Amino acid sequence: MSLYPSLEDMKVDQMARAELAQHGDAAAGSHLPYPVVPRMPTAPNQEKFAHLYPSLSDYMGLELTPELVKQLEDQEMQVATLQPSGVVPISSSTGGYQLVAPISGAGSSLQKAGVSHAIREVTLCKDKEGKVGLRCQEINKGVFVVLVQKNSPASMSGLRFGDQILQINDESVAGYSMDKVHEIFRKARKDVIKVAVRDRPFERTVTMHKDSAGTVGFQYRDGKIMTLVKDSSAARNGLLIEHHLLEINGQNVVGLKDKETKGIIDECGDVLTVTVMPSFIFEHMMKRVHSSIIQKLMDHSIPDF
Repeated sequence: MSLYPSLEDMKVDQMARAELAQHGDAAAGSHLPYPVVPRMPTAPNQEKFAHLYPSLSDYMGLELTPELVKQLEDQEMQVATLQPSGVVPISSSTGGYQLVAPISGAGSSLQKAGVSHAIREVTLCKDKEGKVGLRCQEINKGVFVVLVQKNSPASMSGLRFGDQILQINDESVAGYSMDKVHEIFRKARKDVIKVAVRDRPFERTVTMHKDSAGTVGFQYRDGKIMTLVKDSSAARNGLLIEHHLLEINGQNVVGLKDKETKGIIDECGDVLTVTVMPSFIFEHMMKRVHSSIIQKLMDHSIPDF
């Protein structure tokens, strides 16, 4: 479950936090539409759970009190001591089956490549030329980022290829054309442009292990996956043909030549995480963007976390 299940939840969260900041926890609590749950203590490796929705029970039927969280953490620590080296336990609701993630799933490459589909808000400004450094394309009444320019405000704010733009300065852009969205950015003030974004809804990641020959078992042409090798790590882990490579270990490869992409793959370690998108969606996104523009302007830097 993403941190913000919907755009409305993100807005409610923002209002609640603003009221808490203005009036203090005790005073603001009586005015909120839901009870305020005290901030839960976190272990060093649990920072991402530092705050959860007070109304989480509305979604999952759970009341996550600090005592319950502590009890669950203790149980996980007990299970961890029984697992083989390099295996991290993950709680599961699949009956008697216990899901485990190998150590390859805890690497920095997977963190850089992670696709959460969550909603977040980013704040943009304009550069000295009055630009934010991105280009959009409409698909199925949605607006998606197809170009993020290197060292631009869009790049520094963390926008990535395939992000869906939901709102610009509280104006919903569903159904807007590419030209209309670009016009909104042009007319926006230079210093503060608030953009609500859903994290890459058309994309997914696949983590694979190289074999003794240094391959993972797939072939591609112009970034499009064409064939899979039988019984390879790519095939075993669910990679599909008719998909385009977007990122390698979190690094954008859209617009790169196949030789350059191969160089990035060769330089990776034994574990490779690729971010992919169905080719028919990718090709629709890129139909109005010239390849030379992508090659020249696209941000291909390695994400810094």
